Amino acid sequence: MNAQINPVGAYLREWRQRRRLSQLDFALQAEISQRHLSFMESGRATPSRDMLLRLAEHLDVPLRERNTWLLAAGYAPMFEERRLDNPALHEARRAIDTLLKSTEPFPALVVDRGWNLVTANSAVAPLMSLVTDKVLLQPPINVMRLTLHSSGLAPRVVNLSEWRRHMLDRLHRQITLTNDRGLLPLLEELRGYSGPEPDARPATDGHESIFVPFQLRTDRGVLSFFSTTTVFGTAVDITLSELTLESFFPADPETAAALRG
Repeated sequence: MNAQINPVGAYLREWRQRRRLSQLDFALQAEISQRHLSFMESGRATPSRDMLLRLAEHLDVPLRERNTWLLAAGYAPMFEERRLDNPALHEARRAIDTLLKSTEPFPALVVDRGWNLVTANSAVAPLMSLVTDKVLLQPPINVMRLTLHSSGLAPRVVNLSEWRRHMLDRLHRQITLTNDRGLLPLLEELRGYSGPEPDARPATDGHESIFVPFQLRTDRGVLSFFSTTTVFGTAVDITLSELTLESFFPADPETAAALRG
């Protein structure tokens, strides 16, 4: 979006509608009058800086987009975007390293908002070694592409049809929730990858009622994982707010034994 051509009321209205809230519902949630909200959306009233940030918080607007709102309303951006190696983020980086280390011998990695690999623990390297096209391992490594590309891990994913659908749905949901149109080319690219025929989907093993497993064929047999996601819940730095830690834990005793061995 371009803050120079979009008034702040247009952003406010768009995000309210994106969250499927009526003016009345959102006004009640934000504890303001519907009339005031209507005036701000139409441009008849300009919200104060504090009001704008308050409304963005209620709508769960990403920090990057909140800066756009502030600029559109004539205010200075509030949220900084630092590199992860910036001294100001030292404690956050140490927390990330601690979480990654604590997950070993199970794999865990950190990705940015574009699903590019930021860092990973030592258990990820053996999985990366399964990739046949080393071009996919050149920075920046895109985890979505690495997983679903025919020269990446895709040929080794036993339940590729199921996992591919899960990954595409997740990326689509991320775009819908964050309005990050920069991810649309990646989504279209991934959708264009050839996938298995519908009847090639492997038989289920009971996990489908609990989670979608990530089943990977390796020299140690099929490793089956379930994933968890960790984010910085109170971040006020754009970089931290857009990081996601993906941890993969054994979905069966055989996988746990293979990884511990």
